[in-house]
Amino acid sequence: MAEIKANEVYTTAETEKLLKVSNSTVKRMLKSGLLRANKIGKQYRIMGHEILRLLSPELDKKATDAYQTIKQSTREKVKGW
Repeated sequence: MAEIKANEVYTTAETEKLLKVSNSTVKRMLKSGLLRANKIGKQYRIMGHEILRLLSPELDKKATDAYQTIKQSTREKVKGW
């Protein structure tokens, strides 16, 4: 399986291959909101972070919590500057 990079942008065809599902399944996930994407013209673009969130919600939550902790810590440090 190819590595999914969080900051990479994927097409629906690439997402199908990564998730090993059909085109109609990806479209259903997009319509139901299970998979979030941006529509550029007539095509969808999906962030790697969204694919990772779909595959492993626990890992995504840990990464988001760590990011928020660092963000808050940085805000506190630069507050008095």
